[in-house]
Amino acid sequence: MEPALNAAPSLPPIDGIFRALSDPTRRHVLERLTRSPASVSELAEPFEMALPSFVEHLKVLEGSGLVRSKKAGRVRTYSLVPEPLQLAENWLATQRTLWERRLDQLDDYLIELKEKDA
Repeated sequence: MEPALNAAPSLPPIDGIFRALSDPTRRHVLERLTRSPASVSELAEPFEMALPSFVEHLKVLEGSGLVRSKKAGRVRTYSLVPEPLQLAENWLATQRTLWERRLDQLDDYLIELKEKDA
């Protein structure tokens, strides 16, 4: 099981987002929340795990800022907050650009080597 949220104090936001996205259960919850907000029991229903374990996943998602919850009576409802995904998307785009440039340089170098051998 994942360490408790307070076990990792002050993670940079990008780390919390990637931590949240690293688990298939949490990704499934995010996909479900793209349709509409849902209660804890609705979100937990497809998973064969104890409710306290599932709630830990929700805590990770909420701690990363990807979901927000509100309580009405005894029902806690979660909704998606998509804006933090932009941070991850920007980081990935930067990495893609960096690696494309490096691969282009490698390609140029290999062509140059091939031409020298010819």
